[in-house]
Order: sequence, then structure tokens, then C-alpha cells
Amino acid sequence: MADPLNSAQLFGLLAALGGGLLVGVQRERHKDEHSPSEPAGVRTFAVVALVGATAAYLGLAMQWLAGGAVTAFALTAYVKRTDREPGLTTEMALLATYLLGSLAITSAGLSAALFVVLVILLQTKQALHHFTRNVLSERELGDALLLAASVLIVLPLLPDRTFDPYSVLNPRRIWLFAVLVMSINAAGYIALRVFGTRRGLMLAGLLGGFVSSTATIAGMGQRARDTPGIRRACVAAAVLSNVATIVQLALILLVAAPAILRRLGAPLVASGVAAILIGSLFFFRSGASTSGELPPGRPFNLGQAVLFAFIVAAATLIAAVLRQWMGSGGVILAAAATGFADVHAAAIGVAQVYAGVDSEEVAYAMAAAFASNSLMKSVAASTGSREYALPVIGGVAAIGAIFLATTWLTA
Repeated sequence: MADPLNSAQLFGLLAALGGGLLVGVQRERHKDEHSPSEPAGVRTFAVVALVGATAAYLGLAMQWLAGGAVTAFALTAYVKRTDREPGLTTEMALLATYLLGSLAITSAGLSAALFVVLVILLQTKQALHHFTRNVLSERELGDALLLAASVLIVLPLLPDRTFDPYSVLNPRRIWLFAVLVMSINAAGYIALRVFGTRRGLMLAGLLGGFVSSTATIAGMGQRARDTPGIRRACVAAAVLSNVATIVQLALILLVAAPAILRRLGAPLVASGVAAILIGSLFFFRSGASTSGELPPGRPFNLGQAVLFAFIVAAATLIAAVLRQWMGSGGVILAAAATGFADVHAAAIGVAQVYAGVDSEEVAYAMAAAFASNSLMKSVAASTGSREYALPVIGGVAAIGAIFLATTWLTA
């Protein structure tokens, strides 16, 4: 006999009923409009979801029995349908409803979320068919599969350990930088196709900066090289990615070292405003030179992404060598060396050692990390065309100069 029903299980039963009704309503409307011979409607899906939840509550044996019965019903309904091309969508949705109803007993929140995902997939049939048949090109599909293989196959297989004398070169982390560039480029490409050239690139640049501003600048350089007509918009997006760097830096210091944030508040605000103004200037200048439509192309370039990953690895190795030569002293030079790879890592390192210290040396250390990271971004910009690299390097240099000058004036 099953244990008495507790509150979590009761919530699971309600989630299963709600999810079954949601899927059933969608299938009922589809049946009325497109396929009146479909066997399952709103009541059937609601009942199947409750059957799944009840079977999970009663035990494993009942789950097998009820699952077999639902499967047999779905197969019978498929065989007896009279549609010319019946498909399997409704039958598979019925099985999914049973499984999600079973899941609701142990994980009601996850089950409810998956019910919503299922309904979205069912409701967006026409849009998905149009996208895959008329919008997605063979090249785009190939690149999507390449990115999936890079993340799901190559990345897990690479060893997650260092192999150099300085213990900084990690194959998995190096490849992760390449994946970041490919992912940011792919996200930017999707944004371009969905929102248009200017707005799509701005969104991709700003959001990509929260992942890695350096990788975003490299990715935008690749996009500008492949599509010269959107070069100015790529420049604006690259510059705006620096806004995310500054916001992240402020958040890290707010959590790890509020005393350092108070010292660097003015430089961060000044450089952030500069990044917004410079990026906005390039954005408005890009209006006359970019078209509203982007023809199908390549979401990313694997070779350039790998090249960028090796550049970051080289910078990390140089930083490690410098730290070893300097020994335990020299916080400014140590922060500058770390900043080549990641200014946020430098901020965390400084914060761990000087979390409660409010001094000029700490402020100068963060300024040095910001400057070296700006140099790394300039190197990333050089992977694009000359017409892209020069304005981006100029914008990054201006933002870095404002940060350094404000730090010196307020120190």
C-alpha cells in the first residue's frame, strides 16, 4: 500500500492535471482545425497525465503496467487513423504527457516546465517547419551541427588538466574559449536574422560581453570580415561589449571587496559612460551603411575561433611566466599579467589578498589589469579586417585611458 499523500505529491498531482489540460487544449484546437480524426483531445490528455501521476504514486509495477497500456492505446490509435499522412505527433505527445505526469510526483516544478516546453513545440509547428525548410540553409545546419559536436563531443573528451611547467595551459579550457567565440558568433548571427542588422548586432554585442568581451570583439571581427556591409554595426557592438565588462567588474568587487569598489567607483562609472557613448556613436553612424536584411551565410568560422583560443592561451602562459619571475611581490605587475587573460580573474585575485584594504596600490593594480585586458582586446580586434580593427582599438583605448586617468585623479 502506498504511503499517505503528502503536500509535495499533492502539488505533483495538480501539476500533472494542469499540464495535461494544457497539452489537451492545444491538441483539441489542432484537431478541430486540421485533423478531426485525431483520437485524443483535451479530456484524454488530462486523464493520461493523471494516470501517469497516479501510477508513479502507486509504485514501479503500476508505472510499467500503465505505461504499457498508454503505449498500446497510442499504437492502436495510430493504426486506425484515416488521415493520408497522419504523422506521430499526437501519439508521441500522449506518451510524453504520461511520462511528464509520472515525473510530476517527484519533481513537480520540472514537470510543469517541460509541459510548457511541449506545448510550445506543438504550437509552433508551422513556424518550425518554415524555419527548417525555407530559412535554414545547408551551410547553417552544418555549422549548427559542428557547434553541437564541439560542445557535446570534443569539449568533454579533452583532458581537464594542465600540461605545462606553469600549470596554466588546460586543453579543455583552451577549447572552451574557441567554443565561446563560436557560440557568441552564432548568437549574433541568430540575432541578425531575427532582429535585423543593427538591433541584432547591438543585442549580441552587449549580451556577449557578459560571457567574454574579448571573445565578442574577436567574433564581431570575424562577422565584419565575412560581411563588410555591416562592419560599422560590428564595431559598435564590439565597443558596447565593454559595458558588460565594466558591469561585471563592479559586481565582483561589490561582493568580494566593497572597499576596493568604493575606491574604483568613479573610474568604473566614467569608463562605463564612455563605453556607452562611444558605442552609441558608432551605432548611429552605422545606420546608413547597413542593410536591414542579412543573406544566409556562416554563423562562425572555426579556424578563426581556434586561432583566438591559442592567442588567449599564449597570453595566459605569458602572465604565468611574469608572475613566477616577480615572485610573491609586485601586486601591480601581477594584476597586469593576470589581466591579459581576464580582468575579472585579476579583480578576484586582488580582492582575495586586499579585500579590506583601501589603498592607492590596490587601485593602481586594478588599473593595470584593466589596461592589460584592453591590450588583449586590441589583439582580438586585429583578427578582423583593418577597417574593423582600427576603430575598435581606438574605442577600447579611449575607454581604458578614461579608466586610468580617473583612477589617477581619484587615487
